[in-house]
Amino acid sequence: MSGLRIVGIALIILGVVGLIYGQFSYTRKTHDADLGVVKLSIKERETVPVPTWACVAGIAAGAGLLLVGRKR
Repeated sequence: MSGLRIVGIALIILGVVGLIYGQFSYTRKTHDADLGVVKLSIKERETVPVPTWACVAGIAAGAGLLLVGRKR
């Protein structure tokens, strides 16, 4: 299996997953405080929406790479 096919399949899978979920979340550490024995940490959860056009473009690019890989 060539590298182009692997990248093409990965782009298609990521595009489909992006269309299904529509967003992803991560936790960001924002503040730390050390008050002797007590240690405090504040974490914020961030949510990032995935644009539909980016998912469709990923699927199209992956399909294009698969077609180019087949013609070679």
